[in-house]
Amino acid sequence: MTAAPAYASLAHIALGHITRTYPHSGPQRLLRAADWQPPEQAHPVFCGSYDWHSCVHSHWLLVRVLNRAAALPEADAIRQRLACISDHAVATEMATFERQGAGFERPYGWAWLLQLQAELLRSNEPVAGQAAKRLQPLAELLRKRLLDYLPRLPYPIRSGQHNNTAFALLLALDYAATTGDTALDALLRQRALDWFAADTHCTAWGEPGGEDFLSPALQQAVLMQQLLEGKAFDDWLAAFLPELAKQQPATLFQPVNAGERSDGKLAHLDGLNLSRAWCWFQLSATRPSLRAAADAHLAAAIDHLQDDYMGSHWLATFALLAQEAATK
Repeated sequence: MTAAPAYASLAHIALGHITRTYPHSGPQRLLRAADWQPPEQAHPVFCGSYDWHSCVHSHWLLVRVLNRAAALPEADAIRQRLACISDHAVATEMATFERQGAGFERPYGWAWLLQLQAELLRSNEPVAGQAAKRLQPLAELLRKRLLDYLPRLPYPIRSGQHNNTAFALLLALDYAATTGDTALDALLRQRALDWFAADTHCTAWGEPGGEDFLSPALQQAVLMQQLLEGKAFDDWLAAFLPELAKQQPATLFQPVNAGERSDGKLAHLDGLNLSRAWCWFQLSATRPSLRAAADAHLAAAIDHLQDDYMGSHWLATFALLAQEAATK
């Protein structure tokens, strides 16, 4: 039996970097020298964790921990952090998004901000409710950008990195369900079916890429698992991965080897093991033979969450996703 999620240790990791501004990596679109701002000015809410999106999803991790294990010693520090989110700081974040243009943090950062908002809205904690009210204008801005972007995207992005379309749709679907946003939900479902419903005989050619942290094939499979029920999903999966029972394509079943963890891009491979584990655990809910692949991928990465800051600023989030999926 898989152990319960390590809420305390994962929260401890996230609390250690969400307010650590440097080192920092973040693109800024500059029309003149005066446009440049240090991260603490451009992003007063989410300036830590090396980059904006990692800071956002590390806040999601903390709210998730608060919602699941409110009696932990780390809970008070989480509440204090949420209480620091102000209307002025959120307005500054929005101004930065307006200045940076329509492609800034698209779609990964957008989806994670919506996922954070969904977790805040699900919380019974008063401080989480207040944070949700303050973040709502930013969530609405990014929701509108997603509504504008998805109809214009001619093809899905089948990348193993931040711009993966299926991963963003998965997170956004949860936000739409939590908020009762029928317009967003309908668009997400229609676009997913347009792009992925007819796919068959996936060979997972090119997986894994050397800088991947997502599996395009498995993200797509889990997305369709969310959209299709019962036999409809069984039929789709049988067409998409027809040799799954034979553990083929073999490349999807074998954990990857992350070597140079001080290189931020190569450290992505620890994340790939964790995100694959998350997917395999979800797929194994009705296919127990897939559980071994999930366990193997989780085991390959779980002891490396803090080997280097290039991984420790973000890996805990994907460890939590995998650990929670393992216990369902």
